[in-house]
This record gives sequence, structure tokens and C-alpha cells, in this order.
Amino acid sequence: MKDASTGNASMPKAGTDWDALRHLSDADIHASIAADPDAHATDDAFWQGAEIVLPPRKQVVTMRLDADLLQWFRQQRGYQTRINAILRTYMNAHVDQPRP
Repeated sequence: MKDASTGNASMPKAGTDWDALRHLSDADIHASIAADPDAHATDDAFWQGAEIVLPPRKQVVTMRLDADLLQWFRQQRGYQTRINAILRTYMNAHVDQPRP
């Protein structure tokens, strides 16, 4: 498929097409669920032992970061969560190493 304005091959948009989802009928949604091999129905027994597990509360900190580093992270939504995940991965990789 060519983009009329540039003549380039168009790429599918990343993310969810919410407008298309809003226009699906209930029958379309049920058919999609039925065709999904990973979708499994749940019953009351499945939910008997269910518990709500909230993540631990985050602690607010002030830290100094290089401006270009912070600018790069801020280009993405959820950049603080991403920084947290990167630091956690680093910590987990080094948790068994003796501290200086």
C-alpha cells in the first residue's frame, strides 16, 4: 500500500485502533474471543482464591541525571516506570555480588 502524499509504502500504525474497536459489534467481539486460542473462559471456582495484589508504593526521590539522558527517557510515555525497571534489572543482576 502506497502513501498518496509521499509515495512511500505505508506502515501499519503501532498501538490499538480504538476507533475500529468502538465500531465492533458484540457478535464481532464474541467471534474474536472464540477464535483466540489463548482466551479461556473462567468460572466461579477460578475466582475463589483470587486476591487483589497492589504493587508496593513508590518512594519519591530527587536525583541528578545528565540532561541528555533525562531528555531521551522523557520522549517515551511512562519514562519513570522504564527507568525504575532498568534500575531493578541492574540490581537483580548484581544482588549476589558483594558490596564494596
